[in-house]
Amino acid sequence: MSEGRVMQRKRDEGVAIAAVTGTATPLPGSQMTSAPGSEIHGQPGQAEKARLGTGVRRRSIALSMLPWGAGVLFLSLWQLRLFHWIFSLESYQLPVPSAIAASIQENANMLFRYAMYSGTEMLGGFLLGSLLGALAAAGASFFPTSGRAAVTVLSALNAVPIVALAPIMNNWLGDGIWSRIAVITVITMAAMAVSLFKGLTSIQPQYSDLLSGLAASRMQFFWKLRLPHAIPSLFAGLKINMSTSIIGAIVGEFFIASQGLGYLLSDQIRLANMPLAWSCIVIAAALGIVLYEAVVLAEKRLIPWNCARTDH
Repeated sequence: MSEGRVMQRKRDEGVAIAAVTGTATPLPGSQMTSAPGSEIHGQPGQAEKARLGTGVRRRSIALSMLPWGAGVLFLSLWQLRLFHWIFSLESYQLPVPSAIAASIQENANMLFRYAMYSGTEMLGGFLLGSLLGALAAAGASFFPTSGRAAVTVLSALNAVPIVALAPIMNNWLGDGIWSRIAVITVITMAAMAVSLFKGLTSIQPQYSDLLSGLAASRMQFFWKLRLPHAIPSLFAGLKINMSTSIIGAIVGEFFIASQGLGYLLSDQIRLANMPLAWSCIVIAAALGIVLYEAVVLAEKRLIPWNCARTDH
């Protein structure tokens, strides 16, 4: 018998043994092939991979829909007056969602105009406060020892209550829009300074040693190493400031103002028109969410690698 016929006979015997015993023991010279979807040595085939991928996608969709489902359930229980029954509230104290929606529809033009006014205050104070805080952090990073003490002193501004700061700014700048912008500027400057200074100064030693070995100047240190490393901290400060800005705008309008959601909210509470008062709260919340998501979208566009790492 020739050598080729002997090897073919051994391959046939090996396949027959594997079919009977359920094992896949390769014989010398034999090549085990498999159909798509089979498993070899515990490794998933194409069908198994597709099944696992489908399961992961379904689980991801279910998790993404969970907050929406919780929101719908909350509004349904609110509409059915469950919270009125639990806290012994009347309808004029806590309007149901349908009454708030009807009030928003009836006063849509006025709410839109006041929302734009409050939004202008928010963006003005947010941009000015974030810019001043970033400049303070950048200047402090050139002198880390004394700069850390200066940033600590600056962070004390966060301890000043808005209700105490707003009347002072109204006294200084009048009842115009600039008094609320000044309030928001003060309360957002410290958060940006602290967050960005930490990002600018938390450099790994090997990178600093590398640039020191190349005789880099302080400006080269800042532009080539510190600033790129601190961009995630910059966006962290921006997100904090955006959430804080809506609080500063609404509270600032409580004291002296003739426009804005905060002014309308306090005025309607005095008149016991609670559906319109709650409409101001809903619009203010929606405005804050939209502006916050705008910052998140900008972060994803500019530093997608950092967002992908922190999403897990």
